[in-house]
Amino acid sequence: MTGGRDGLARLAELAVDLVVDERRAVLGVTGEPGAGKTTFVEALVAEVARTRGPQWVAHLPMDGFHLADAQLGRLGVLDRKGAADTFDGYGYAHLLHRVRANPEEEIYAPGFERDLEQPIAAALVVPPAARLVVTEGNYLLHDEQPWPKARAELDEVWYVATDHEVRISRLIARHVEFGKSPDAAAEWVTTSDEKNAQLVAATSSRADRVVVNAANGWQTTT
Repeated sequence: MTGGRDGLARLAELAVDLVVDERRAVLGVTGEPGAGKTTFVEALVAEVARTRGPQWVAHLPMDGFHLADAQLGRLGVLDRKGAADTFDGYGYAHLLHRVRANPEEEIYAPGFERDLEQPIAAALVVPPAARLVVTEGNYLLHDEQPWPKARAELDEVWYVATDHEVRISRLIARHVEFGKSPDAAAEWVTTSDEKNAQLVAATSSRADRVVVNAANGWQTTT
């Protein structure tokens, strides 16, 4: 295994290698809620940008495709927010297709406002100069539609794994940070987040690479 800065640098090299003949590549990063996907992707994008320039790489989270609370309420699934069917998965797959098929366009994408817990239209952009686009989300390897449509647009999918207790404590702290009481946060994690985590964990064998969020940094077996 490689870890620390050397591990991150190696992972950045592997991501850059997905770009062949300057054709745009799309890397997916998945993992259980609280595993550290966003932290890893932000570090990976920063490392690629350091060596290739900030316009060469773009970050495109799946979170912007959360259904708004108005739609979750209409569908009667507000209490399951974050489950696979509470995202606009078809819209996400379509955006990934545009990112691959139309690299000459400036492509706008929704973001997600954590304080509001709501998607924000056109908050992000993939510039034409971006050769590598890194996207992240829980369900990139889920085998029920529409997620296989999204997977078809990805060159590789990496799975981020971390210690179970660390992951749970992060999730609770995240919910508290954004407004839940400690008891309500713990209840949400055990009744909602962990159901989603079990679904995501069952997909790990389909990943092209496993990245471990370890005490000494990001590690991979190759």
